[in-house]
Amino acid sequence: MKGRELILLAALLAIFSTLTGNPVAAQRNEADLQAVLSRYAGATRNAPTVDEELARRLFRRGNTYSNLERHEEAIAEFEQCVAADPNFAEGYRNLANTYYFLQRFQEAKPNYARFIALTQNDEPNTAIRAAVTTMGQMERQDGNFEESIAFDLQAIELDPDNDSQVHIMGNTYNNAGDPEKAIRIYQAGIRHQPNNAFFYRTLGRLLEQENRLEEALAQYEFAAERDPESDFYANLVEATRARLER
Repeated sequence: MKGRELILLAALLAIFSTLTGNPVAAQRNEADLQAVLSRYAGATRNAPTVDEELARRLFRRGNTYSNLERHEEAIAEFEQCVAADPNFAEGYRNLANTYYFLQRFQEAKPNYARFIALTQNDEPNTAIRAAVTTMGQMERQDGNFEESIAFDLQAIELDPDNDSQVHIMGNTYNNAGDPEKAIRIYQAGIRHQPNNAFFYRTLGRLLEQENRLEEALAQYEFAAERDPESDFYANLVEATRARLER
């Protein structure tokens, strides 16, 4: 089998896996996320609950102060709350949200990380999605791409129909000179949106940028198949084939 045929076969197998689900990729993302969470102080620790009822009283008081925009007092209550019950996920979430609102991002990070770690086995909800997405954004903004990529891939898993976040993540990594992470982002997007022609086109552009022309051509062909009325995709296929035939 020739190189071009092998590349096309590999691409077809990748697309087939998106249509049938890819538990291996999902498990890898979860393992990567767990490894990254362990880098934040106390995020994955095992700790006994001291006083559950006290924690909930402090939590309610923290919410009251927060509603009154007395944020420093809210922080004090939430910190005492999680000291009383280190397994009270919502306490870490509200503490993190308060720090984030005050733009104290370095203090928000370990509390979001703890909240995410405590809720990894829970059914995804709005709060969990927001925490994962926010962690990815903060770490990307700080240029901590080894951390942010794990959160970003998990954010795509948790919100698979959100194509705008895929473009934002992918563009950030590529513009920062890390196209391999951008490629991983678009591959994850395709896994969840296998009929999104623009994802294939963008992945093809990234591969072409890295001089991986045969792989790029396969992605352009997939884009053209999914949008056969588009002259743009058809022209991309023709132009790339012509370059490979020179």
